[in-house]
Amino acid sequence: MTRDAAYWKEHLKLESHPEGGSYASTFRNDETIGTDSGERPLYTSIYFLLAEGEVSKFHQLKSDELWYYHDGAPLTVHMIAADGTYTAAKLGLAIEQGEQPQLLVPAGTIFGSSMTGTDGACSLVGCMVSPGFDFEDFKLFTAGELIERFPQHEPIIHKMT
Repeated sequence: MTRDAAYWKEHLKLESHPEGGSYASTFRNDETIGTDSGERPLYTSIYFLLAEGEVSKFHQLKSDELWYYHDGAPLTVHMIAADGTYTAAKLGLAIEQGEQPQLLVPAGTIFGSSMTGTDGACSLVGCMVSPGFDFEDFKLFTAGELIERFPQHEPIIHKMT
């Protein structure tokens, strides 16, 4: 059985995400914590899928986000820290090739993701956000906004916006 993007979208009931790709909310903790933006669940979790040709556009959260690799092609998570430092981390199971099965994106980091390989033609991951995700804490960037702040990263900014 082929587990391609259509398979995951149907079986996990994924819908389009504003940053690109598809997602489904899976867990939302009942306990809450106060943040600068108001009360948030202690954590939330989603499935997130990128299909061939899709990217998760550069965006920013006010919370830490843990990524967990599940299936398909590995992902590269592109990150720009507040000081302008760019890093790319590979999420997957080929440890000997520098991939890792889970990855932390610290709060305030500008980040997005793209498929690293083509085996599977899609990539399925899980993401847990703590304090929990709320669209009020989500900022999606334009190329112009980011190039103005980080002109040294113009090529990756164009790819990820």
